[in-house]
Amino acid sequence: MIPEPAIPEVLTTAAALSGLAAMWLGLALCLNVTPWARRRTLQRRLAPHVRRGSRSTSGPTTARRWGSATAVLSPPVLAALDGLSRALGARDDLRTRLSRADDRRDPTSFRIQQLAGCALAACVGAAAAVATRSTLLAGVVLLVGTPATWLLVSERSLDRRIAQQQERVRLELPVAAEQLGILIGAGYSLAAALQRLAERGRGRTASELALVCRNLRQGVPEATALANWDHRCGVDAVSRLVRVLAMHRDAGDLGRLITAEARATRAETHRVLVQLIEQRSQLVWIPVTVATLVPGLLLLAIPFISALQQVSG
Repeated sequence: MIPEPAIPEVLTTAAALSGLAAMWLGLALCLNVTPWARRRTLQRRLAPHVRRGSRSTSGPTTARRWGSATAVLSPPVLAALDGLSRALGARDDLRTRLSRADDRRDPTSFRIQQLAGCALAACVGAAAAVATRSTLLAGVVLLVGTPATWLLVSERSLDRRIAQQQERVRLELPVAAEQLGILIGAGYSLAAALQRLAERGRGRTASELALVCRNLRQGVPEATALANWDHRCGVDAVSRLVRVLAMHRDAGDLGRLITAEARATRAETHRVLVQLIEQRSQLVWIPVTVATLVPGLLLLAIPFISALQQVSG
């Protein structure tokens, strides 16, 4: 048997150079966020002397933090990563997905961290290939497979967080819709009812309603603000509620319609919960069936083997 050739020196050199490049990139990113390694801006020096309510949000701070690193990324790199995300099953743009996952990062920061993870994974794969003295094929698989695995894991992690946030919205929406119907039935306007729910509520739905109220205060039409809420959540129950709320100027009994929609949403959530319980109850029978069949097969196998031995002599 002819042994496969060991990993060539060219691949070893490429792995070493990629490792040094990744170490340099990681050191640059670490020094970029280290206070003593860069000059502090005037805003950051005056931040301890400014009131808490007047401080800037995390969005601009994140943008300034990654300002020097975003210059490295060109639009074709971001477009290629977006294409890979769509190939992996993403149907919406990255900004919408981050909003649905309740992630405060901007798309560029997310892509930079994703690329940094891919570079680190490639270095780990190259080091493993060199340390184990793998063949050429195994070295290429390690060098290419580890970044692809990291990219897939990061995309699936984002999808899982989106699913968790959407599930929270589905569970919170019936209660919020019932409260909204009660307030509108009591004489509140739509904007006032949404503002009261945003101020008194807790959870993901209250946060989304606070964004709707902020858009209304900025002069955005009610239909547009509600459509933006529907687009941010991506939940069918929210779409139905938004269509009901869009009739607030024409419907005479909007509170009753909202209450009926809340009951329908609660019934749908109850059906999904019952289906989940049924699926889990069916999974319980799998170990019970295996535990029952294995001893029975053993008891049947003993006389069968004995009969075969008697026939064969």
